[in-house]
Amino acid sequence: MHRRVFHRLLTACAAGLIVMTLAPSAAWAADEAADAMILKLSTDVLNSIKADATIKNGDINRIITLVDTMIMPNVNFQRMTAASVGPGWRQATPEQRKRLQDEYKILLVRTYAGALQQVDDMSVSIKPMRAAPEDKDVVVRSEVRGKAGTEPVQLDYRMEKTPGQGRGWRIYDLNVMGVWLVQTYRSQFAQEVNAKGIDGLISSLVERNKTNAGANAAAKKG
Repeated sequence: MHRRVFHRLLTACAAGLIVMTLAPSAAWAADEAADAMILKLSTDVLNSIKADATIKNGDINRIITLVDTMIMPNVNFQRMTAASVGPGWRQATPEQRKRLQDEYKILLVRTYAGALQQVDDMSVSIKPMRAAPEDKDVVVRSEVRGKAGTEPVQLDYRMEKTPGQGRGWRIYDLNVMGVWLVQTYRSQFAQEVNAKGIDGLISSLVERNKTNAGANAAAKKG
């Protein structure tokens, strides 16, 4: 895949991840349909980001704070990280798993925070669901539109119905223009684990996050 196209796909995936993790912390109804949740979530979050100048200006600390406090109600991030790491996840200790989740989240946020500056032109529509009412694992398909004249972007969510009162639906993967976020990172992470082990992957993520932090800081000054 061409490097520029690949970067665009990853940017869109992570932008979708950030959008749905910055949702209000109010609990979603356990019996709410998955597509209804995504539509309300997307609309509320886009409106919130448009009204928050600090997020739109790429304030990393603000973004990370919001992700830290609001991600868990809406995303099964442990499942997302485990699937991205692949078989190596089973070899990891609890401490290594925690570090992988922490660094993976920072990677997504820091690398693609710039995408939030484009939300003024974004709107979301939900496509008809292809699922039975009793299904516990579904795909919600949506379309993100930007500036007039630009092509709409396909953004789909893999979601699971979690048991327990008030838990409802949680997201565990994203698909942009036919490319799933987990699958994309799994191939990269597998190479790191095969070459250097779990600690090697963690070290690689730490270094990438430092590099991205420096790049973001330089871009902000510029």
